[in-house]
Amino acid sequence: MKLLDRLYQRNEIAFAIIWIVAYVVIASFADSASRELGIEKCVTAPVLAIMSIVLWAWVGHAGLKHKYGLVAPITPATRMLLYLPLIIIALYRFCFGATMKYPVPETAFFIVSMLCVGFLEEMIFRGLLFRGMAKDNLTAAIIVSAITFGIGHIVNVFNASGQDLIETLVQVAFAIIIGFVMVFVLLKSGSLWPCIIFHGVYNSLSAFSDEAAQIATLGSEFNVILFVLGLAVVVGGGYLAYLAKLPSVKG
Repeated sequence: MKLLDRLYQRNEIAFAIIWIVAYVVIASFADSASRELGIEKCVTAPVLAIMSIVLWAWVGHAGLKHKYGLVAPITPATRMLLYLPLIIIALYRFCFGATMKYPVPETAFFIVSMLCVGFLEEMIFRGLLFRGMAKDNLTAAIIVSAITFGIGHIVNVFNASGQDLIETLVQVAFAIIIGFVMVFVLLKSGSLWPCIIFHGVYNSLSAFSDEAAQIATLGSEFNVILFVLGLAVVVGGGYLAYLAKLPSVKG
């Protein structure tokens, strides 16, 4: 913990960048190792769980849970529209049916991994990076945290995920939109937990996504990609416009 304390005290933004780089590199290597072993997320799940525990323990040790929004929401859920736009985005896949893409053990690894991704990415981008910048320039912090979160997904072109460039670019655009929504959910609710829960659940549910049914319904894989992006623009953009009018919670 002392090393983390020293890095944090030296420069908060540099501390966030170190976490971003470490997370991207470690997660990419863990995913590659899992695929080499032929068991989805079998290495990724325990590795990301350890990273999550370390970050959680350090935040508690440093007394920074309130600063980073690891508290109950201050704004009533009704003012946040019961987070229904986030629920719609998270559950859209089931409009096309559901299937189990992996055997039970691999599904468990996948869900654990995705829940950890939700915690780590929200803590890194909406926690460490955003708060590190917001004390000097809130607008820049909002923009940078959302855009870097989206751009970070470009790594999927180079790792073993098998994504092509077009699919990855659309994923980047989707993540940027969601990144802006998540920042405003944090600002208006006073809590990072809704962001963490949405992010982890959204990613986890992809284990049950019937992609063949989506393609059959929408006509092509490219149409599916456009549909998801359109959903983010319409639902996420509408929610963002609503949230922007709410007063921010001081923190």
